[in-house]
Amino acid sequence: MSIEAENLLSSIITPDDLRKLSKDKLVRVSNELRQFIIDVVSENPGHFGASLGAVELTVALHYVFNTPYDKIVWDVGHQAYGHKILTGRREKFHTNRKYKGISGFPKMAESEYDAFGVGHSSTSISAALGMAIASLNKNETDRHVVAVIGDGAMTGGMAFEALNNAGSLNSNLLVILNDNNMAIDPNVGAMKEYFLDIATSKTYNKVKDEVWNILGKLSKFGPNTQSFIQKIENAVKSVILKQSNLFEAMNLRYFGPVDGHDVTFLTDVLNDLKNIPGPKLLHCITTKGKGFKQAELHQTQWHAPGLFNKKTGELIKIKHSKPEPPKYQDVFGNTIVELAEKNDKIVGVTPAMPTGSSLNIMMEKMPGRAFDVGIAEQHAVTFSAGMASQGLIPFCNIYSTFMQRGYDQVIHDIALQKLNVVLCLDRGGLVGDDGPTHHGAFDLAYLRCIPNIIVSAPMNEEELRNLMYTAQLNNMGPFAIRYPRGKGVMPKWKNPMKKIVPGTGRIIKEGDEIAILSIGHIGNYAVKACEKLQLEGINAAHYDMRFVKPIDKKLLHKIFTKFNKIITLENGTIIGGLGSAIVEFMSENNYSANITRLGIPDKFIEHGKQDELYKECGFDVEGIYKTAKKLVGLRVLNKIQ
Repeated sequence: MSIEAENLLSSIITPDDLRKLSKDKLVRVSNELRQFIIDVVSENPGHFGASLGAVELTVALHYVFNTPYDKIVWDVGHQAYGHKILTGRREKFHTNRKYKGISGFPKMAESEYDAFGVGHSSTSISAALGMAIASLNKNETDRHVVAVIGDGAMTGGMAFEALNNAGSLNSNLLVILNDNNMAIDPNVGAMKEYFLDIATSKTYNKVKDEVWNILGKLSKFGPNTQSFIQKIENAVKSVILKQSNLFEAMNLRYFGPVDGHDVTFLTDVLNDLKNIPGPKLLHCITTKGKGFKQAELHQTQWHAPGLFNKKTGELIKIKHSKPEPPKYQDVFGNTIVELAEKNDKIVGVTPAMPTGSSLNIMMEKMPGRAFDVGIAEQHAVTFSAGMASQGLIPFCNIYSTFMQRGYDQVIHDIALQKLNVVLCLDRGGLVGDDGPTHHGAFDLAYLRCIPNIIVSAPMNEEELRNLMYTAQLNNMGPFAIRYPRGKGVMPKWKNPMKKIVPGTGRIIKEGDEIAILSIGHIGNYAVKACEKLQLEGINAAHYDMRFVKPIDKKLLHKIFTKFNKIITLENGTIIGGLGSAIVEFMSENNYSANITRLGIPDKFIEHGKQDELYKECGFDVEGIYKTAKKLVGLRVLNKIQ
């Protein structure tokens, strides 16, 4: 059977196999790769639209560059499924994002083709520049380094810091701007308009076409190549005189925009750019969700759509026989609107996550009071601080893992000045399939050590509403509320809101043998564990601490006076969190007790379903139950009855 009659993709184990094909086969490889992604992701959910949009670019890059010797750094990594499939992981791709399977993001430990581990936005240019300079230092003059960054990631300040640095260094760096006008939600801000102006300018594109006519023939001119390069530079610069080009101003040679779905032309362009020294940027126009109609039409919804019918495009939703509790994100989105309708000082802020955080609800109902600032966490925090300094009450909603990027701003711009900014930390704790780059493991610990700040976590939807209500009352100062990804526990959750005095916990269940002290949603697992313990004749007390700062010292005095066996429970790192706070209190007040701390251990936890990861860390229902039985000295059942 000839290779034409075969599935070409199945013959590609590594990019070396891809490079053996003739260039005219690349369109077919791209089509097969796109269909393979559709086939697998329809049954095993993951990041869909971004990878479809980068198929041709991925094929062209691996065809032209000598990977893994040449390095490709994928910003964020949402778009890297095609890359994984072409680099030896096609047979394993069905395990993508599954427990013990391959990661949903590029990961250095997983493959030599994953040049750099990613997951957070705007890091690619910095990392690639570092690699390019390292290659120069090692005299590897033939090594190429490519950063592939989306236009959404270009709103992150780190990307501009890297571009500024790259323009002053003579490195062999190629930045590819994958411009699809989308992050997860549509892009916002002046940069979006700037890229749109470049892409649609008739004057610019007329000259651009002439430039690419020259560039497409460049490789044919042999010893005269340098003179043609000079013509290209002069042509581009003539355009710059008419239309300012930001990248050229930063001393990066700019090429584009080009059609990012023309794989044949892309290979020609990339081959020619290899011969142009110094830092340069190629601007590619692509469509997120390319090749799947519904994903092209509804790009936000199809960023990570879940299960779907690959033939009809119908999203497959699990049907429930009784009312389900809402997602914490939706409780936040509806509650902030409810509060803002009564308090005109309230505003909402999010860094490019309006749909994920549900701030889009407020943006639709109160467009002048809710702001998507782009992928710019540091700016989001200080922007909020600026508004708070003038009497507004910003609810700054940032995923816990991304708040790490705005840590200095929380300390310097909010806490130091005692400003009433409400930090709503979405996705606190283990988030599941996205893995270690996205777990919100550290927030309780990294916030607890900051002066002037209140740090809280609700156990359910009603508590989230009450904390949000409390945070916007007069003179509350810096106030952090962290909650997990996913659903709560209360189908009927829209109850009247009331104030919670900061630093007060509450008793969930009385007991006399052992005390379980929890914070946040994971306390619901303690409720179930207590029920199982009760069946064994163990009367465990359960306390919902609600705050790690200030901690409820009055309640702790009562607990340490009554109990000498204590379990602390948190969906956060053990080091520095609730457990550490309890141990510190015990030491400072000369109490003595046998304390077992349950939480995320001192290591990075990989991806998997949340309950799988809770079990691995020992704080699922069974883990809490077994720990309690061990503490009280009773026989541990091998299986929960």
